[in-house]
Amino acid sequence: MREATSLGHMTNNTTRLDHVVLWVADPVAAAAFYQTAVGLEPLRVAAFMEGKVSFPSVRVNEETILDLAPKTFVERMRMLPGAADSAGHPVNHVCLSLPADAFDALRARLADHGVPVSDIDHGLSGARGDATRSFYFRDPDGNIFEARHYDD
Repeated sequence: MREATSLGHMTNNTTRLDHVVLWVADPVAAAAFYQTAVGLEPLRVAAFMEGKVSFPSVRVNEETILDLAPKTFVERMRMLPGAADSAGHPVNHVCLSLPADAFDALRARLADHGVPVSDIDHGLSGARGDATRSFYFRDPDGNIFEARHYDD
């Protein structure tokens, strides 16, 4: 029995994931990887290169982005005691949920860019239940991503 969810009733008054900050060696190169190999839209790259913003980002969807923070930014991470210690310690992985055709396109795009991918897993549990298919890949900075799709 599935629990009731509010997936179809999202408004600005619901809790959602806004962004994840990834530590990267070269934010411009990272943005290029996410644009060319993953197919995500880069944001603020020119402004970063001009020194107008501290880091660029890439858009996952209309409400979620990945910030690409340079490891040299560590001294500025003072929002909590010990926050700077997270530099170089990526999260275990970030999962991107895609429609089936986009899942297949991503796997092909990563292969075209020589990015190693794991075998396909089936039935791994996530926010929307058990995924139909999933696989893992790593960005050039060592951040691990899972790509998955669910049957709708």
